[in-house]
Amino acid sequence: MSPIEPIRDTYAEARAAFSSAARAAGARITSHPHPDRGPDGEELATDIASLGPDDPADVVLVVSATHGVEGYCGSALQTQWLRTGTDERPTDTRVVLLHAFNPHGFAWVRRVNEDNVDLNRNFIDWSEAPPANPEYAEIADLVVPEAWTEAEQQRTTLALLAIADERGWDHLQGVVSGGQYTHPTGVFHGGSGPVWSHRLLREVAAAELATAERLRIIDLHTGLGEWGHGELIVHEPVGSGPYERAHAMWDDVRSMTSGESVSAVLQGDWLAAIPDLLPDVEVTAAALEFGTVDIVTVMQALRADAWLHAHADPLGPGADAVRSQVRAAFADDDPRWMETVWARFAPVMRQALERSDTAP
Repeated sequence: MSPIEPIRDTYAEARAAFSSAARAAGARITSHPHPDRGPDGEELATDIASLGPDDPADVVLVVSATHGVEGYCGSALQTQWLRTGTDERPTDTRVVLLHAFNPHGFAWVRRVNEDNVDLNRNFIDWSEAPPANPEYAEIADLVVPEAWTEAEQQRTTLALLAIADERGWDHLQGVVSGGQYTHPTGVFHGGSGPVWSHRLLREVAAAELATAERLRIIDLHTGLGEWGHGELIVHEPVGSGPYERAHAMWDDVRSMTSGESVSAVLQGDWLAAIPDLLPDVEVTAAALEFGTVDIVTVMQALRADAWLHAHADPLGPGADAVRSQVRAAFADDDPRWMETVWARFAPVMRQALERSDTAP
């Protein structure tokens, strides 16, 4: 067996490894430069590698770094597939690998983008008022306090845990992570309009995907669930056409909206918006979520990151410690974790390609 692609230390290293593997595989590469720079002044971009015919009926799209820091794992999986899995692609199927959907968050080791926006809360209908989340406003100062001293961390964390005890952990998770549009320096903020990556996806969908008859999407994520386990999460309810197609393709899927999943019900996730962007394409999509650490550790890392960028200097003393905390919550550097993750991703990718090859 070929060695598993390691998780790289930086966005720049991950991008270089992905680009090298894409060139070696004969992929066509298109780069979309981001207007900002990384913490070391490095160029940021969303890169797209495509393999296969220009006008296919079947397309498989694999996306990394919707949530920037989660791109450390997603990039490694995309690179590993380019190095070892391209022979599995049916000749009449196109594979599109979108690398670093949120390059700013990837480089800065943040889940959110340059505007502190969670891309999976940004794809709402902006012609209407954003969804309300009044309960988040009640606890916003506890979630992201102005100070991040040990005393404030203890006070606010105990207060949040007391709310979880009173109302239930699932309820608190839904309030905090379901999406909010009133506190721009808070967590899981959906923004005030379409952000850079949102606008880019609309361009990519029109240019790369709109002529397909059938589109299969795997959106790579980390941070929820048991260590190394990859849960396939679909937005649609059990019994719907998209759910049943995903179930037929992968069997072991979980519906977010039917309460089966480790994920809270989201507002504004991009997978739910794709059918509207591509109304003439049959879309079968899932987020593949790999577990890392417990949910409290993940939330503490996100709270520290939000505080750093709202109330401190992201390049000042202590910033590296916060970034290390965030990285550890979303990317396990233990090689066994990456081996476990690849062992799950490889058949999921293979099944998407097989279904493309045999679809009526």
